[in-house]
This record gives sequence, structure tokens and C-alpha cells, in this order.
Amino acid sequence: MTPKRRKSEDKTAPKQPVTSAITEYLPDDTIKRALAIVAHPDDVDFGMAGTVATLTSQGVDVAYCLVTSGDAGGDELVMAREDRAKLRENEQRAAAACVGVNEVVFLGYADGMVEPTLALRRDLARVIRTVRPDVVLTQSPERNYDRIFASHPDHLATGEATLRAVYPDARNPHAFPALFNDEGLQPFTVTRVWIVGTSAPSLVVDTTASIDKKIEALKCHKSQVGDGARLDSMLREWGGMIAKNAGLPKGRLAEAFKVISTA
Repeated sequence: MTPKRRKSEDKTAPKQPVTSAITEYLPDDTIKRALAIVAHPDDVDFGMAGTVATLTSQGVDVAYCLVTSGDAGGDELVMAREDRAKLRENEQRAAAACVGVNEVVFLGYADGMVEPTLALRRDLARVIRTVRPDVVLTQSPERNYDRIFASHPDHLATGEATLRAVYPDARNPHAFPALFNDEGLQPFTVTRVWIVGTSAPSLVVDTTASIDKKIEALKCHKSQVGDGARLDSMLREWGGMIAKNAGLPKGRLAEAFKVISTA
């Protein structure tokens, strides 16, 4: 039986507006390292695993940073929170491997209680200075009133904290001086951020060739999706909707992002 999930409706089909302002992503040799920062295990896989698989297939080194370990996810998982966290961490590592990602960092914040605090900004700045990515992919900090279940408070807080960590914290030598003085982490400037789940995307990534890897990754989250019987048709429907609204040819699948220049 598929577990009933407290946040299952977070994954309702994305509504993307038809717009001529959306640019299609093409292989970019200036992107050699990418960092995806999300709130919970499975967030990256529902929102951007097709893009991650596309990037890794082009030789981009991608790392994940999970703010929580999903210890409050899955209403029917009758186990201690620490055991649930370990289970979901293992599921996320398996999912990451499906799309070519080997580096997964868990910050260990409590699921359902994330706020864009100075402590979280410091921890994200540490990860950014360590990974030194050419692009950061993250969740939208803006509430979507047309699709409220996508705007989980942890998602909003993670997106906001990530943007604050990108600018100014990670690049500012005077922000969290212990990162440099005690840990030797040099300031680093991220030049661009791709935000998923926005109402006005500006970039679309054709994920037709990577959809099978995305589905495989999501099926690793058994505690959340059960046997995953509906995933194939559901994800293809979502991807087709995004591709159509972005003007891609019939039969294509896609994921969409708002690109923020942060140079």
C-alpha cells in the first residue's frame, strides 16, 4: 500500500505560463560544477532530476545539499524520527546515483521547521565555498498562491536562505569569518542561480532523453511513493505540459527554471 503522505500534494502538476521569453538550455561548457540545494529528500528528484541527469551526461559534476533528512515525511512510517531520517538519506543517495550524482550532503535541520536563519545561511555558505559551483539550483522562495501545496514552508525557507548564502554570504570575506579563519574556505562567487517552481520561468531544459533516469531516481524513494506505479505517466504528463508551454516540439519533455544572474 502506498503510504499517505502529509506533503503529497506538493507534487501536483506544475502550471507554467506560455511565454516567448523562455530560452531552451543548450550544452554550456562554462558549467563544469553544479550544486542543487533543496529542503527534503525527493525534492530534487521531483523538481529537477531530469536536468541533473542531462548535466551529468554532459560531463558536469553535480553535488546535492539537503537541508533536512525528511524525518517528518511519510505519515504511515511508524518509526523513530532518527530512523526515518536514515531511511530517507539512504533513499536519496540511491536516487542521486541514478542520475550520476555521488556527492550528497545532509545538513540535518529538522523537517518542517526550516527557517532562513543565520545558522542555515552559514552552513549553506560553507557548502558553496566547498563545492564552488558554476550554477546553483534551488527551490523558489516565493509563495505560489495558484499551487499552494508546492509552497511548503521548508521549500520557501530553503530558497530564501540559499539566495542569501549565494549573495552576499559565500562571496563576502567578512561574512561568517570563521569559515575562512578557522576552516580555510575561500570566498566564492556563484554567477547564476536556477530556481525551480516559479510562476515565470525563463529557461527550459529538454529532459526527454533523461526521463527514464528521473523516474528511476524517484522510485528509490519507496517510503514516499510506494511502488511508484503512477510515476511514469504522471511525470511524462508534467514534463510534456512544461515543454508545450515553453514552445518545444510535440512529444518533448522538459523542466523549467527562473535564471537569476548573481555575478
